[in-house]
Amino acid sequence: MATAQQIKSLLESHLQDDRERFATIALQVAAHEAKKGHSALANDIRNIVENIQKNHSTQKHASIVDKRLGELVRISPDVHRIPELVVNQELRARLLQVVKEFRQRDKIRKHGLVQRRKLLLIGPPGTGKTLTAKVLAGELHLPMYTVAIDKVVTKYLGETSAKMRQVFDLISNQTGVYLFDEFDAIGANRERDNDVGEMRRVVNSFLQFIEEERGDSIIVAATNIRKILDHALYRRFDDVLRYSQPTASESLQLMKNRLSTFRPVRFGPKSVAPLQTLASSMNHADIAMSCDNAIKNCILNDKSKVTIARLEECLLERKAVYEDEEELS
Repeated sequence: MATAQQIKSLLESHLQDDRERFATIALQVAAHEAKKGHSALANDIRNIVENIQKNHSTQKHASIVDKRLGELVRISPDVHRIPELVVNQELRARLLQVVKEFRQRDKIRKHGLVQRRKLLLIGPPGTGKTLTAKVLAGELHLPMYTVAIDKVVTKYLGETSAKMRQVFDLISNQTGVYLFDEFDAIGANRERDNDVGEMRRVVNSFLQFIEEERGDSIIVAATNIRKILDHALYRRFDDVLRYSQPTASESLQLMKNRLSTFRPVRFGPKSVAPLQTLASSMNHADIAMSCDNAIKNCILNDKSKVTIARLEECLLERKAVYEDEEELS
């Protein structure tokens, strides 16, 4: 248990709303308990402190966004790490390179170079593009912002460029990971026959803003539609990452990750092949949703493990969604 002095100090710091002092004393209590062999209690205390600090940081960043941009940018409180992202080894290596360069950006700048921080992600829906942005934010302990494209792009002459300037001002002044999802709404080819003059100006503005931006923030643009992107965009990004549907081994790894402690006891070779066959035409998001549905069923029925049969049912249910869509089209 905490010493009498630590308890008094915790009460004082709480009543004085001194967050930093409270966290420091709580961590001292955790260290004290760890020395006494109470490792589980010590870990619980550390986790509580870490979660409170993360929530406070999120609220602080959110208030900054509210004051500056309101509805144009949304902050995400989710925290994700690299093991959650199931992609091929080449893509993982390139993302880890982004993380490494950001952490050692001062060393890179001493040689007149700039870290890799403007990324274009291309691939089908549900293949991990949005999760990539969240993982980068989690690995680098940065706030994660999603730019609301539907609020930035408007029908009024000049208004879109003005709003985009506001977004890039925030990117320059508030370091974070900024996701431009459904980026094709901004980056469409300027030469398309059905394009209008305003959208050409939007593309030109974006090209100018992203080229001139010199802060530390990581800019992530994600699109499902590669063909309509303006070719001038490619050279404005430090790296272009291509995503695809998961392979059989990646599907299996995703299921194992998602099921975690609820993983089936008999997740053996005989059960793996049918699961991989079911998941063969599914994207990452659909596989993850199927696993979550199986876990919820397990919890509601007071079971400690997901059964193979229930997991197969959930995969089939998710696949049926697209079959229904095809029949209606």
